[in-house]
Amino acid sequence: MALHVVAARTDPALIRLPWSRPLADWEDWHVVPLPLGLSRHVVRVVQVSGQFLAVKETEEAMALREYDLLRDLQRIGQPTVVPRGVVTGRVDADGAPLPAALLTEHLHYSLPYRTVFQHGLRTEQVPALIDALVVLLVRLHLAGFFWGDVSLSNALFRRSAGGFAAFLVDAETGELRASVSDAMREQDVLVGTENIFAELMDLAASGDTDAQVDGHAIVTQLSERYHQLWAELTAAEEFGADEWSRIEQRIARLNELGFDVDELDVRADSDRVRIQPKVVEAGHHRRELRELTGLLVEDAQARKLLNDLAAFTAHGGYDRDDRKDVAQRWLTNVYTPIIGLLTGDLRARIAPAEFFHEVMEHRWRRSEELGHEADIFESARDYVATVLPHRPPDMPPSMT
Repeated sequence: MALHVVAARTDPALIRLPWSRPLADWEDWHVVPLPLGLSRHVVRVVQVSGQFLAVKETEEAMALREYDLLRDLQRIGQPTVVPRGVVTGRVDADGAPLPAALLTEHLHYSLPYRTVFQHGLRTEQVPALIDALVVLLVRLHLAGFFWGDVSLSNALFRRSAGGFAAFLVDAETGELRASVSDAMREQDVLVGTENIFAELMDLAASGDTDAQVDGHAIVTQLSERYHQLWAELTAAEEFGADEWSRIEQRIARLNELGFDVDELDVRADSDRVRIQPKVVEAGHHRRELRELTGLLVEDAQARKLLNDLAAFTAHGGYDRDDRKDVAQRWLTNVYTPIIGLLTGDLRARIAPAEFFHEVMEHRWRRSEELGHEADIFESARDYVATVLPHRPPDMPPSMT
């Protein structure tokens, strides 16, 4: 058999990895010590040409199928890890076949759920973690993706404005189709509640967290939040023919949730109007922030940054100025200088947009203590000196 590499971008360094050995036997100098989630496959993270790749051993057909699925999901803008390639035709020194390997880019500043808990997740933060998985599942269903194995282990989590954003990391059981039926959606929710309950009970039994985990309450929350969000995004709404403002109100509610309405079905007769979103796309706030500033961050982070931009506009008396000009002024005079405090190894501890959010939260607490509004730059320096060194890092120093 000949080694065969299918890759989105060819890199000769990939060939030089020790593919003739089982992944479990790769030496430390090949492997980057990063926290990994639970998996039924052997998974390692390696550094290739300055990039960090997750390598998963699996069957050839499954590796190729998952690679294609992830590429399709990436093309339609879904929150997944980025597929980089599949290696097949592996044999050991004696000529015995070895499993194929799926390569994906490591998602910077992301953590598996067990590491999130181990890093001091508080009891009151657990619902935010579940909400992130709910949003991920709803987004995938809206895109026509049936997951098949919903679980915390099959996702990665990135901190986002005090909450979390979830990303699909394991798609091997999934199917991408024109739409997902109600029965398939309910199957995903059911499997998710069963898997997550088991994961949380195992986590509690392991002693790896100080958070109080009520498995029954959490899986009930998952089901309820899923159905609430799905209804808000897709349900039809009827109102009187003299209440056309209800259309704007419905769109505003969806925008608050972080979704844009790309297509709306409106039907009216003599005295009633019926509206139903037909195409809904996530990322409302992050698209608005990117258009204004060029920053690409998570949606919850974008919402917080837009709020700070609005405060900057009001305090500076820039209400009548061009919004893009004001945004560039805020970027130059506020955001960039504060992010500039993340030097050296500090960059490994926290993503820039999350750092800015936490500085704003720190400023609010200092203002409460001082009895007047604290300066944001002094607050940022105080946060770097007193809080950040004790904060669990979201990315180990080996990745800087």
